[in-house]
Order: sequence, then C-alpha cells, then structure tokens
Amino acid sequence: MSSLEQKRFESPDETRTFADGKGRVDLLGVGQLQIGRGVFEPGWRWSEHVKPMAGTDSCQAAHTGYILQGRMAVRMDEGNELEYGPGDVFYMPSGHDAWIVGDEQCVILDVTGMANYAKS
Repeated sequence: MSSLEQKRFESPDETRTFADGKGRVDLLGVGQLQIGRGVFEPGWRWSEHVKPMAGTDSCQAAHTGYILQGRMAVRMDEGNELEYGPGDVFYMPSGHDAWIVGDEQCVILDVTGMANYAKS
C-alpha cells in the first residue's frame, strides 16, 4: 500500500558537491523518483567539474526538468546547442556538455537524470 510522502530540499537525503566548490546536487527520494536540485555557480562547466568524477567524455545522463533561476547552455556531442533560462522546462539527452552562462547562479529541478549524477 502506498503512503503520502513529504520532503524538503532544506534537508536532502544526499548532497553531492562539484569540484572547486562550483555547486552541488541535493537529492530527495520520493515514491520511485530521485529528484535533484542542482545549484551551479558561475564558471561551472560539466567537462571541468563533473567529468573527472564521471569518467566519460560527455554527460551520459538524460535530464528532464525545470530552470528556477540563472542560465545554462548545453552542447550535444554532434554540435547542436541550446541555452535555457528561468521558466524553461528542459530535456537534455545523454551525450552533452553544459555550462553556466553569465554571473548568476543557476538552479534547476531534475526528475530523470540525477540518481547517479556526480557520484564519485
């Protein structure tokens, strides 16, 4: 039998920190989902701050979520590029690099790609 659940990002189940203090992912397990709140500092780039942990040439997680604040650009391995900003709902297939645009922190909610993201 299912039961109601309530959790808050102020008390995450797990926090994973990026290299050089460039941000973090806070994770909450609810139902059968791992929901991640990504907080990315200006200057963050996947290929610099997560790639060493992932051990892959590009991000192999597929992400689906919502941008709460800031801007993030994503370039697919084949060269397609798109920039996301506040209010955008996104899907980023596996095989990409990403970076923060501008000098504002970027905060996202991700419902599909954070379960194994930035794991050492």
